[in-house]
Amino acid sequence: MLIGCPKEIKPQEFRVGLTPNAAYEAILRGHAVIVEQGAGAGSGFADEDYINVGAQIVDTASEIFARSEMVVKVKEPQAVERKQLRADQILFTYLHLAPDPEQTRDLLASGVTAIAYETVTDRAGGLPLLAPMSEVAGRLAPQMGAWALQKANGGRGVLMGGVPGVRPANVTIIGGGVVGTAAARVAVGMGANVTILDRSIARMSYLDDIYHGRLTTQFSDAAAIADLITRADMVIGAVLIPGAAAPKLISRAQLETMQPGAVLVDVAIDQGGCFETSRATTHADPVYEIDNVLHYCVANMPGAVARSSTIALGNATMPFMLALADKGWRKACEEDVHLLAGLNTHAGHVTHAAVGAALGLDSIPASKALGL
Repeated sequence: MLIGCPKEIKPQEFRVGLTPNAAYEAILRGHAVIVEQGAGAGSGFADEDYINVGAQIVDTASEIFARSEMVVKVKEPQAVERKQLRADQILFTYLHLAPDPEQTRDLLASGVTAIAYETVTDRAGGLPLLAPMSEVAGRLAPQMGAWALQKANGGRGVLMGGVPGVRPANVTIIGGGVVGTAAARVAVGMGANVTILDRSIARMSYLDDIYHGRLTTQFSDAAAIADLITRADMVIGAVLIPGAAAPKLISRAQLETMQPGAVLVDVAIDQGGCFETSRATTHADPVYEIDNVLHYCVANMPGAVARSSTIALGNATMPFMLALADKGWRKACEEDVHLLAGLNTHAGHVTHAAVGAALGLDSIPASKALGL
């Protein structure tokens, strides 16, 4: 199979879909790999690193899309990229279709077989291709929130860990999954007063055990959230419903109950965000203010630490990418129900129920798409 990797063109996105190591593994199995010139530069990989493992460097993204049987990326294809997709191609990348009807329409029109990293599953019910970037984003969230809390950046002027005689920042984390746990790890390490909300008693018990009382767990319901945000210096939104739009957990009206200069960090922004007032921002202009509350809603947070993120993502995606290349998408998905869960569109059909429900579109079971 001819595997192509274009340079990411989303603003301030420095990751790359294929590492040289992943390219080498594919080439060892008899596949050909083409990479757009400069695609790996933002992650610290030179064109020579790809050439040295046997990949070919091409001048333009257009050549990648025109020649490749499988296109491997990081972020969802932008409008100019979607126009170049075709029905006999596999697209393997993050898609986050639920809040993005325009992208979904374009993918359906192209007929492309699109497999989304964020809905591939594993035996434990996890999301193995989303988890490494969730881990990165979770660890970054308190760091970015702490920056926004600085008075010069519009925040309350509160130090995360306080100092002797001065209380630390109150940090509320909504969601105790991969993102929330990673965020708690850093926020606790910074000395903040951390409360993490979740609906799973088992998960809260686990968090209580591993943090030995250094944070507070609380059952997540509307009343608890409404109460905690009135005292919070920072709120981190870390909720996820696989494939679906994120639920709105803090309304516009509730912003008035928050302290002036408090910070909302919405890690769920890729799925539409979990605060009513969230809208996607970029690393170039990451923060905006509504009702005296700062919002940090960067849609590709892990891109800020591109090298670490690229290597972590490549480690996770490589086995699935190789299975698709070795077997073709149909056989690979037939043999691996977890990879099949990643199928979001095929031949003009939505093939993930949560995506269809979020967008009000008809969908067919992914298993049915295997026969189309």
